[in-house]
Amino acid sequence: MKRPEPVPDDPQVSQNVLANVNRELRSLEKRDTELWVLVVSTGILAASGLFAILLPAAFLKSGNLHFEITVSKELASGLLVLLILANTYVVTRRLEFRHLRQRAISSAMQNELIRLQSFTDPLTEIYNRRSMEELVGRFVVQARRRRSSLAFLLVDVDRFKQVNSQFGHLTGDFVLTEIATLLKSSIRGSDIAIRYGGDEFLIVLADTDASGACIIMSRIQASVKEWNDAGSLEGFYVSLSIGIAEWQDGKTLGELLEVADRNMYGEKQQHAASV
Repeated sequence: MKRPEPVPDDPQVSQNVLANVNRELRSLEKRDTELWVLVVSTGILAASGLFAILLPAAFLKSGNLHFEITVSKELASGLLVLLILANTYVVTRRLEFRHLRQRAISSAMQNELIRLQSFTDPLTEIYNRRSMEELVGRFVVQARRRRSSLAFLLVDVDRFKQVNSQFGHLTGDFVLTEIATLLKSSIRGSDIAIRYGGDEFLIVLADTDASGACIIMSRIQASVKEWNDAGSLEGFYVSLSIGIAEWQDGKTLGELLEVADRNMYGEKQQHAASV
């Protein structure tokens, strides 16, 4: 069975999203701190100027401190304008920093959402072929680090072309969506299901050997039988051919999928012979 070539992906994108957001926020906080330093410095400068004006005009009278001062309109107006400009600048910059902070967070969230959508099959709402390289790579790294087992299930919908020709493509899409739901409900949260091709799915089972994968396969087949018994697709019995491959360190993903493909094809031949 011919497969599409692997689609390369950048595995560092998801890892760097939070780091990029934190870096941008730290930059904004630094600019915010610099602004407050400027505000404090302006306040100290204004207070020093006022003190310099008032101190020479101060004298003691009957034990009380009195001030006699004459300030020109130009100087008073200048001080007033300076205070107004300083406050306006501070408020404007604070609003600007708040807007930049919100925009940085919003942009990061939108980029992450776009990235996740690019990794998700829009029809079945499970991972798509594009995400396979990165996700499987993570599972392999984890299995190698823990020295644990890892298993793959390659799932193919038997006679799917007949579903499309007999019931139409909308019903075919419905069947694929239902199969994806059954697969997700048959595995654990630590496992993943991927839409590998048109009517093919790949399941990656963490901490699972071949015998454990057989248990999952039996669970999937039982769920499909219940779905058929419920009359979900009248006049047609949906069946799945499933091939198992157990991960071995040193084996490439392509080699593992070839093993699963051969096992799946053998089961498909048995199903065809029994029809």
